[in-house]
Amino acid sequence: MSVDNDLYESADTAGSPDPARFTVEWEEWHRDKDARLAAEHGFLAVTGLHWLSAEPQSFPGTPGTWSTGPEGVTVDLDDETELVVDGTAVRGRHLFGVIPERGGVNAVWKDTVIEVAKRGGHDVVRPRHPDHPLRTAFTGTPAYTPDPRWVVTGRYEAFDEPRPTTVGASVEGLRHVYDAPGRIVFRLDGQELSLTAFNGFTPGSLTVLFTDETSGVTTYAANRQLSADSPAPDGAVVLDFNRSTNLPCAYTDFATCPLPPAENRLPVAVEAGERIPRERGPVA
Repeated sequence: MSVDNDLYESADTAGSPDPARFTVEWEEWHRDKDARLAAEHGFLAVTGLHWLSAEPQSFPGTPGTWSTGPEGVTVDLDDETELVVDGTAVRGRHLFGVIPERGGVNAVWKDTVIEVAKRGGHDVVRPRHPDHPLRTAFTGTPAYTPDPRWVVTGRYEAFDEPRPTTVGASVEGLRHVYDAPGRIVFRLDGQELSLTAFNGFTPGSLTVLFTDETSGVTTYAANRQLSADSPAPDGAVVLDFNRSTNLPCAYTDFATCPLPPAENRLPVAVEAGERIPRERGPVA
């Protein structure tokens, strides 16, 4: 990888970071990321993705019968069953109400957490069982060796107005719509590139979904995700591709992860960040 600095600065204007410290900080970050994924009720504990309809349905590993309608999601429990929702025990019929898009409510049943959510306009139920083999057998996510060369500083260009952007999903036929506030322009391998950015998980931060020439070879084919801190006052934004992560769909078919916008296919091989999970087969 080469980085052109005629228009863009290196990520560390005071000089290259100490390699040993850089590696230690990356390893701590990666362990923390994998620990959240494999937490007792993390995403690796999900045992099913169930789509609700007006017709009451029962699902494996989940008590009661579930349905949805104009008033939102409803569960009907038998007399012996209790769920805990927002700290309150409920029995019989319970109305969760209308779940907002990308929102969710967790209901606790014994040692199971039942996620009630809305994705792509559809209400879903996902039970999370701590003893799910995908979780208990997890040994960590393969990744490239961290290298400071993959830390670049780009320029954030805000759109005049946030652009509603429709993207596909890991579930065939599903669509997600996100507001894109702008794009990040940067250089890799002698090329000026850009990534459409979505709002991040904290105010002002950004998230990009992308694929590149490693996708489907050494990295997960559908997508990877990279978070960035809020741009500086002059628009400078740091992209540390060493921290490119898999989304849950890289590990399990019970995810509804968004796919990158079409323009976020990078024509370079980003040999940094997380690789294909072992759960999906041998890593090249």
